[in-house]
Amino acid sequence: MQTSSPPPAPVQAAAVQPVNAQSPSPTPSGRAPLERGLWIVLIAGCLLSMLSFGTRSSFGLFLTPVSGPEGHGFGREAFAIALAFQNLAWGVGQPIAGALSDRFGPWRVLAAGGAVYAAGLALMTQWSSPAGFTLAAGLMVGMGMAGAGHNTVLAALAQLMPEQRRTWAVGLATAASSLGQLTIVPLGQAFIEAYGWAHAGLLLACAMALSPLLALALRGDRVAQAQAQGSATASSMGEALRQASSHRSYWLLIAGFFVCGFQLSFITVHLPPYLNDLGISGRTAAWALGLIGAFNILGSYLGGVLSATMPRRVILAGIYALRAVVTTVFLLVPISDASVLMFGAAMGVLWLSTVPPTAQLVSCMFGTRYMSTLFGFVFLSHQVGAFAGVWLAARLQALTGSYDVVWWLSVVLAVFAALVHLPIRERLWAPRSQSALAT
Repeated sequence: MQTSSPPPAPVQAAAVQPVNAQSPSPTPSGRAPLERGLWIVLIAGCLLSMLSFGTRSSFGLFLTPVSGPEGHGFGREAFAIALAFQNLAWGVGQPIAGALSDRFGPWRVLAAGGAVYAAGLALMTQWSSPAGFTLAAGLMVGMGMAGAGHNTVLAALAQLMPEQRRTWAVGLATAASSLGQLTIVPLGQAFIEAYGWAHAGLLLACAMALSPLLALALRGDRVAQAQAQGSATASSMGEALRQASSHRSYWLLIAGFFVCGFQLSFITVHLPPYLNDLGISGRTAAWALGLIGAFNILGSYLGGVLSATMPRRVILAGIYALRAVVTTVFLLVPISDASVLMFGAAMGVLWLSTVPPTAQLVSCMFGTRYMSTLFGFVFLSHQVGAFAGVWLAARLQALTGSYDVVWWLSVVLAVFAALVHLPIRERLWAPRSQSALAT
């Protein structure tokens, strides 16, 4: 991990040695080549990210047919509440999944999460009451995402990959999530149009059922070896949590990631009905979400690459500032198919590009040994924001008949997030007695 200026001595101590006893010689580019086993882990992790995130990104397409009279018929707000609980369950479950992954290895968590995720997708097509739909599409899918989602994959890659390849691998896996959004969201819309929403949900459940098989690629002694050799500022998980709770920069990171969750979930869930209310077709809405996924491939990869050479706090501040600008322009220009697609492309570059620098800040502050748990709590804040974004948008739309207030609130929060990242200190945790600047 490097920044644009030489890091202080404590950060150098956080460097993680490659898993192999004999490290391969660096290539001319300065990066060590990956052995075959790590390539298999990386490919399986990318496929898991594609499946879990791409499927979850398609839920906005189901809002109108599921909540309408030809579906379950319980109204738009009930659907939004279910997805708000999905985000909350995902967030609450992420630290638990992280702790289990740190303790037992990620493959078991990924396999179990994938099975729960698939079951929730199938049951949401059958349980027609608001409570039943919330249990299936909300709690079950949310907990399944916590176990089988890209956050568990990213933490595993951070532990497994040699330091020279870590930011690259995290960026690549994050980009794979976007590739899933690009491919699965239009596919989900095609399934809905061809077979109806219920059969579309069952087909997505069948695809998600493949995730336990992919998780087997992370099985074995490699993860345990990486965890044993991973850097850490704490000797136990409890000590790591105590350190994080006293670290000012960690709390600033948590505050900024709340905004990310608010914006992403609001747009994912409410952009299709917002556009439908304005006379834009569902197909255009689906392609806008697909474009977010397409351009996020570039944005996420660049986020990982730049995190190895630039201050991560500067990268994050820039991303949130640009989100405010893009959203403002989208709201001020006349709505059309072209403006919607341009918004999707621009927002896509800024979508998950926040994840690699955020994850790298956690490892920079505390090392990689307990990264799954500590990043899990950061992600919990993300999902609390997601809950607020999904529910508040539905509530205000029901009260005012418009999404305008939430759109402008998203702009204000983006400016807040840009400012809150600037004071973050990119250094290894140290007690106050050793470094007053660490907190």
